[in-house]
Amino acid sequence: MIKGNPHETARDLMHPGAQCVPSHESLDRAAQMMRDSNVGALPVCDAEGRVTGIITDRDIVIRCVAEGHDPARVRAGDLTTGLVWVPADATVEEALSRMEEHQIKRLPVIDNGRIIGMISEADLAMHLPDAQLAEFIHRVYASG
Repeated sequence: MIKGNPHETARDLMHPGAQCVPSHESLDRAAQMMRDSNVGALPVCDAEGRVTGIITDRDIVIRCVAEGHDPARVRAGDLTTGLVWVPADATVEEALSRMEEHQIKRLPVIDNGRIIGMISEADLAMHLPDAQLAEFIHRVYASG
């Protein structure tokens, strides 16, 4: 098990200010938002601004385009599945454990029911010692 700094929280690890794509928005618009923000994933939010899932550039390619669907007609909310997240005050160890358990590379950070940031591999690379980062990457990319 990877152990983060016991004084750091998910809020310390995250990249703040994640932009949401509305669940009713088309995948081509979601892809444009990703391009404009230079990110590979966006949280998907409902009409009240609550995160309902995450959509990745890979989701758009594999689950839409490669299956012959029109990204202008498929909605972001159509591709979201169960949401995995952590509260802002979660320990780094809790955040890493959640990412490892679900084998995900991006993790929304939620505070008072709203997304306040995302933890990505780039954020981990800036905060974890090399040995811990290598162990995390091995565990997430290992096929179970």
